[in-house]
Amino acid sequence: MWTPILVAAGVAIFLGAFGGLMTPIGPWYHNLRKPTLQPPNWLFGPAWTLILGLAAWSAVTAWNAAANDAERSSVIILFATNAVFHALWSPLFFRMRRPDWALIEVVFLWASLVALVVGLWPISQFASLLIVPYLLWVSFATWLNSAIVRLNRPFA
Repeated sequence: MWTPILVAAGVAIFLGAFGGLMTPIGPWYHNLRKPTLQPPNWLFGPAWTLILGLAAWSAVTAWNAAANDAERSSVIILFATNAVFHALWSPLFFRMRRPDWALIEVVFLWASLVALVVGLWPISQFASLLIVPYLLWVSFATWLNSAIVRLNRPFA
């Protein structure tokens, strides 16, 4: 009973911590031209905490709702794929200072979220709906990423 909760919480905490460590807000980032709809820097931490918490809740809900091993395998594959793409974005954007590469990668992150929403729906509609805020936030973040690339290119 506790194993899915501990695993989901552990992954969410890891992704949040890893993302934070891979997101230095230093002179390079401050000097980027950003769109007028750029949220304040302080908002990103709470937003990701809420989103990753909802994703963990979704994972536990879907795991518990899965009717068989095939559905449980689908849950693991969907969330693991998303975790990989989630973890890749910040190092590309911030550590490598390649918003252009991050813009390519975020398409895969976005697609992994669409796959989660669609793939979880037959297992648990509630688990699927818990992913929607994550999908919406990444959709907005994709627009921000695109605007930063447009306003600051070329990157080398």
